[in-house]
Amino acid sequence: MLVSFMMSLSIVMAQTVTERFQVSGNCGMCKSKIEKAAKDAGATSASWNEDSKELVVSFASANSSVAQIQQKIAEVGYDNAGARATEAAYDKLHGCCKYERSAATTPDCCKGGTCTEANKKDCCKDGKCTASSKKEDCCKDGKCKKDAKGEKSCCTKS
Repeated sequence: MLVSFMMSLSIVMAQTVTERFQVSGNCGMCKSKIEKAAKDAGATSASWNEDSKELVVSFASANSSVAQIQQKIAEVGYDNAGARATEAAYDKLHGCCKYERSAATTPDCCKGGTCTEANKKDCCKDGKCTASSKKEDCCKDGKCKKDAKGEKSCCTKS
């Protein structure tokens, strides 16, 4: 009796979340890789639409997050609403999967001197955002410049 109560309590506490976000890609091969990456990052379901470029994922909030899913998708080469693929990951994509990359998929890395983009960016490496495992102060290395108003500008190469 106690065991079944504990199991039902843990099921109630692990809330299922559904999120939608844009993921760049072109074809059926992209669809397979994007959905697999999302599931590898903890999504219980993932469905990418080739026409709209929208991915719908569901996951248990206790086991994963949208940021983890977005990062995993970027690691296999696909820019998305929360993470940009490295050049090396993008270059590994099959020729038909190489979508047109745009500045619109480059995240705005810093606001107010603290990294944004789901707490995973280090904004002070060569003036560009790079993946990090925790929220970091953009000016920790003293590389950030202050703008004309005296505010931190973390994406400016110093």
